Amino acid sequence: MGGGGFSEEPDNPLLDGFVLGLARRERPRVCFLGTASGDSDGYVARFYRAFVEHDCYPSDLALFNREVGDLRRFVLEQDVVYVGGGNTASMLAVWRAHGLDAILREALDGGTVLCGVSAGMNCWFEASVTDSFGPALAPLHDGLGFVAGSACPHYDGDEQRRPIYHRLVAAGFPAGYAADNGVALHFAGARELVEVVASREGARGYRVERRDDGAAVEQPLPTRYLW
Repeated sequence: MGGGGFSEEPDNPLLDGFVLGLARRERPRVCFLGTASGDSDGYVARFYRAFVEHDCYPSDLALFNREVGDLRRFVLEQDVVYVGGGNTASMLAVWRAHGLDAILREALDGGTVLCGVSAGMNCWFEASVTDSFGPALAPLHDGLGFVAGSACPHYDGDEQRRPIYHRLVAAGFPAGYAADNGVALHFAGARELVEVVASREGARGYRVERRDDGAAVEQPLPTRYLW
């Protein structure tokens, strides 16, 4: 998700409902990872307030004050892992320190839906545009790589997102996908984009690539509005 979900559109459950609809069980187990926000108590509380309204079993996994001993068992029991926004670079470092990166790969291969907003979008790609390193947007090159290429969330939420992403791709940054706020990109495998969906009319997803002449070009993707 480029933006949206319970934390950014609290009165619009369309994207979160879409994610739950992808789960392998009718009443899925959904785990929230708030690592990117330092496991913010307020963020975790908002997750529970939102997801008790859905037909699911919500839980959360904290790593800064870790209480779960067997991470692998806990994560593999989940049907959906939902990653919150915040600092992408710091989140990835913490995940790797706990070995969670490898566990998430195993969960994905076993059929768990992996999703998230902002940093929770960036993390699955090989590279991304992030504000992890300060107020200015910058490239991040060491994502998990579960999805090929690069990601740019909040594409319409910050006037600098589009020009910076274009400039990076033109300079050799991996081609990839941009998502407006309120847009989710549904992938099945590293390269198979199933569809693009939106929680508000007019929001879009985009493919951004480098042309032979060295310029970056974006292609709007067919986007289905969720009613």
